[in-house]
Amino acid sequence: MEMDMWFSDEHTPDVSLRIRIDKQLFSGESEYQRIDVLDSREFGKILVVDGDLMITEKDEFIYHEMMTHVPMAVHPAVRRVLVIGGGDGGVVRELIKYDEIESIDCVEIDPLLIKVCAKYLPELACSLNDDRVSVIIEDGLKFIRSRSDEYDLIIIDSPNPFGAGEGLFTKEFYGNCYNALHEDGIMINQHESPFYQEEAFQCQRMHKRILDSFPISRIYQAHIPSYPSGHWLFGFASKKYHPIDDLNDAEWKMKGIRTRYYLPRIHKGVFALPAYVEELVKDVE
Repeated sequence: MEMDMWFSDEHTPDVSLRIRIDKQLFSGESEYQRIDVLDSREFGKILVVDGDLMITEKDEFIYHEMMTHVPMAVHPAVRRVLVIGGGDGGVVRELIKYDEIESIDCVEIDPLLIKVCAKYLPELACSLNDDRVSVIIEDGLKFIRSRSDEYDLIIIDSPNPFGAGEGLFTKEFYGNCYNALHEDGIMINQHESPFYQEEAFQCQRMHKRILDSFPISRIYQAHIPSYPSGHWLFGFASKKYHPIDDLNDAEWKMKGIRTRYYLPRIHKGVFALPAYVEELVKDVE
């Protein structure tokens, strides 16, 4: 008799996404969180942290490309990058496509997460072995406090604003990121989904705190099927560059970087927000 196994990712108390699971590949507890790796027919391997779906093999490219190529097509000279979180290696995999990047500091609090991804998601995690990458096992909050004027780009690849990642959503943290950037630096963060009420509130809270620190702060979007509501937001915060006016699309195309979601022609479109999202944002502005 074959067992029918399903993983259920709760999006709200009344909504969940169910995915049929073929088998559980890993389950373990670190001092920070519980980590599971599941194998499914539809989404491939799925990384689950504390019961929440983090990434799936099938749609992770959307999230990681949109975190990375949007700022890279705007900033004319990225040399030093800081990735906070991102122990799975997805953001770094996109960053190492750029020859001009000289160094990438990847700050991840949980060494078990890195080990698990190296074993079960090698197509993401192998990027952490690139010569330009330094993996630093530390709390991103502590790490950023002692940095100033060091990076061209900071990508905050953080989990949800609850639990282990909570401190990565404070006003103090964004202020520290501002200080760690060069005078023309860009900060990118994942911004949750605007669709369900609880997450919409988180979106507003984050946006308000980032606005307090950065002169330019815009929100953009992507469609990620496995994430709550499938409609996901990102934040683009900058000291100098405007995400659309300063887009170097011809130059970006010349680099010949291969992508499956991001294109310069959608770059302008992703900043055009639906009316209900615009209202959310205007409420805090």
